[in-house]
Amino acid sequence: MKQVYGVIGHPIAHSLSPAMHEAAFKECGIDGTYLAFEVKEEQVKQAIDGVRALGIKGLNVTIPHKVAVMEYLDEIDPVARQIGAVNTIVHKDNKLIGYNTDGQGYLQALLPVLPKALKDMRVLILGAGGAAKGVAVTMAMNGVKELVISNRTEKKANDLAEECSGLTNSSGLPISLAQARLTEFDLIINTTSIGMTPNVDQMPLSLEMIAKGVVVSDLIYTPSKTRWLKDAEARGAIIQNGLEMFVNQGALAFEKWTGQSAPRDVMSSKVKEKLGGLSC
Repeated sequence: MKQVYGVIGHPIAHSLSPAMHEAAFKECGIDGTYLAFEVKEEQVKQAIDGVRALGIKGLNVTIPHKVAVMEYLDEIDPVARQIGAVNTIVHKDNKLIGYNTDGQGYLQALLPVLPKALKDMRVLILGAGGAAKGVAVTMAMNGVKELVISNRTEKKANDLAEECSGLTNSSGLPISLAQARLTEFDLIINTTSIGMTPNVDQMPLSLEMIAKGVVVSDLIYTPSKTRWLKDAEARGAIIQNGLEMFVNQGALAFEKWTGQSAPRDVMSSKVKEKLGGLSC
């Protein structure tokens, strides 16, 4: 019997997850299908009830449901609990177990481009939403030297910094002060949607003051190189977009669902194909 997996979100029609996971199933010889389910905010409980009733084997969760699904699950992994969001659900032994693979997926993509160890890096994260939580907690858990969260709503930045304070030296910072202190950071991460297609002329922050050799990372991958990343590259920064994070978080979910190693190369190639051959 074909195993069913999927992703819930709103909106969801743009999702590349179905193509990526279908390619992985085919490569691994798994008789599975992966579907995108449009679920509005008031329908989350019914959607999770449907996962139980229909025997759906696994689910990804994307914006805006990563927090809301948590109250309807039987168990939540400690890392997901610490992050405060779930992006992967495993249906096993009649239980729904929630995980978060965003942070680890991001870390796996980031480590190969870093010029020095995480423990020696001062990190600035722009944004304080669901994606920022996964990245921030993972950075903190891996012992960065300093973690600073900057967000347009200062309270959200301070709250996220407080959540990370037991793991590393962390603080919140207004956007205006972050702009003034850019030279202090070794790694600057944009977790917001600013600069994403179609608003490609927007930037989350000016990079006029960055030091050469700093790492500038953008979780956006459409376009593959945002205006922000182009500006960073022109100023001598090491740049990275969000495509490999997307692939890695999906691969980690695949491994939790199936118990098999994910074919990351196949998954990455399929996503790039769907994006029109754009590279990372």
